[in-house]
Parts: sequence; C-alpha cells; structure tokens
Amino acid sequence: MNVLVFNVGSTTLKYACIDAETEEVISSGLVDRIGQPGGDAINHIVAAKIAIDEVGLNNVCVIGHRIVQGGDLFLEPTVVTPDVLKRLRTLDTLAPLHNPAARSVVEGLVGIGTPQTLVFDTSYFATLSPAAYRYAVPDDWYQKHAVRRYGFHGTSHQYVTQKAIRFIGGNDESRIISLHLGGGASATASIGGHAVDTSMGMTPLEGLVMATRSGDLDPAIVLHMTEHAGFEPSDVRNSLNRKSGLLGLCGDQDMRTVLNRRQAGDSSATLAIDIYVRRIIKTVGSYIAILGGLDALVFTAGVGQHSSEIRGLVCESLQHFGISLSEEKNRTCCDDPADISAPDARVRTLVVDTNEELAIARLVRNRATS
Repeated sequence: MNVLVFNVGSTTLKYACIDAETEEVISSGLVDRIGQPGGDAINHIVAAKIAIDEVGLNNVCVIGHRIVQGGDLFLEPTVVTPDVLKRLRTLDTLAPLHNPAARSVVEGLVGIGTPQTLVFDTSYFATLSPAAYRYAVPDDWYQKHAVRRYGFHGTSHQYVTQKAIRFIGGNDESRIISLHLGGGASATASIGGHAVDTSMGMTPLEGLVMATRSGDLDPAIVLHMTEHAGFEPSDVRNSLNRKSGLLGLCGDQDMRTVLNRRQAGDSSATLAIDIYVRRIIKTVGSYIAILGGLDALVFTAGVGQHSSEIRGLVCESLQHFGISLSEEKNRTCCDDPADISAPDARVRTLVVDTNEELAIARLVRNRATS
C-alpha cells in the first residue's frame, strides 16, 4: 500500500509517497517558506495541493499526517472522521505553531475522497507514569484543564530508539537516551523502546534551549513580564516561542552561523552555545539517574546528526558516566547508524538518521492492517 505522508511544520510541508510494504520512497519533496514573502505557497492548504499535484493520488491508498499534539484524546494513530476533527480543534492552543497548520491541511483534503490517518507526536509518551507527566500544581488544574506533560518529537524518538536497540543488539531492558536536536530540540529517556521521561512538556516550549524557543525557565518570569513590564500575554507567548533560544541570546537562530561566530571569538555566540550545551548535559545526567545507567546515547535531527562540534561539547562533560567519543569517528561519521564511541567507552554513542516520514508510513500501515 502506498502512503502519502505529510509532515507539516510552522512554515514548511515535507511530503513523501512511500510503499509501506517495501518501504521504498516513490517520491518526496519540500514546500518551503509557506506564507512568507517569496515562499513556495501562501498557506499550508495550497502547499498540500502542490504536493498532491506532484505525486498524484491514483496509487495512494491513504494520506498519513504528522500531528504534533494529541493530548489525552489521541493515544494511537486515528482515522479522520468529523468527530475526530472536532476534537482535534480543541488542541490548537497546546501546540500553536504546529497543530493549526496541520489541521488546516487535514480539513482541506476531506473532500478529495482519499482516507486520512493522523499520527501523533505525543503517542509515544503514553507510557509515561504519573510521576513523569504530572506537574506539582493544584489537582484541579490537571483534572479540569489537562495541565500535564505530553512530550513531543515522539515519532522521531520512537524511530531512532528502536533503531538504536536493534543496532546494539539490545533487548526490552536497553536504556536509551535520544537527543532530537534541530530547530526544536528535545530529549527522551526510554527503556526497551518505551518512553519513561521526556524534556518537552504540556507544550513544545519546555525543556532544552532551541533555535527560537527558550526551553525551561522560572514561571514567575511570565508573571513579571505581564504584571510589571507591561507585556500582554500574547507578547510573552510570542517572545518565548519565536524570539528566544539561540536567537534571543545572540541574534542568530541557525546553529551553523552561531558556531562560526563562536569559533571567531564572538562572546554572545559563545554564551549561547554554552547555555545550549549545559542544558543538554543537565538533562542527560538526570535521565541517567532515572534510568539507573545507560546503554546508548543517540544524537539525531539536523544539529544532532550534522554537528560534530555540538556532539563533542555535550559528551566532553559526560565522560564520568562512561560516555566517550572517538574524535575521528565523530568528525567523519557517515554510516547510519554510526557508532562514534571511543573503543573503551562503557556507553555506546550513536548518530542515527531520523526518518519521521517512514515512521509515519509504518504506523499508518499497522493501523490499516490491525
């Protein structure tokens, strides 16, 4: 069966038509800078139609959509119905950069006659215990307003974790920490391919420092900026999601640019990298404590896969946990997966190419045949 996968970002739409039986990619592409001057499409619906015109639907059995936030409402891949769309709309505020755009594509394609299935980033984290997903806030916040940790990048974390377990010859007790480091960034601790903790929270804003998102911060900062600095809540939300992270610290959000500036001695870029790396190290260390040890540390996504410098900086401070890199392997890694560990390392450090589109196609196939 051929699955047309849509992976919608805030200003992009990646697509791939995949034979879900052979896992062959028949065609793929990217519609970029959506809604921006000079971009490929004025909105995400137009972008989806560009992709469909490119691929065609004659041999497509089902369209699979990546949806960032499924909340408590969707814990597994779900076939689109009017009721599903109604419930999906209620989750827009929990992932404001992603869910509305992805939902607009789903709704815009309802009339074309091809079945659609939703795959949720949050589904991988359905195995979190209450100790991992509850916040220490009044109970009625959770009961009435669903305030809890959901986690994100789940499709990627699940894919690379399972791939890592197979690569190291692991089993259902293998302890894996996966670092999805791209424009958005998150860490997940898993045992045997099941998530036990993750860094993103109720929204994709919590956790690691990202390209334009702050990650963890004192909640009282939000109160200070609204009550004393004269900011509207929407201004604070926009600043924390779009003007913080690397961009807020040094004025650039592209990791390659920031690293080049750091190498040239730029102090603000150096501080940005120091904070970025420190946050990752703190998270990895806490997860090793929760897991009771570690079998493999996995780097994935744009920065994780392509920046040997970031991998080196992160692992340099983790050597006392048995994490040690081969400088040559780290610099030259090209296999998938690539083992970049030093020969005497107690923990395997891997670079694994994430493939969210293939992961979505597999989940859609499994849903159709179950």
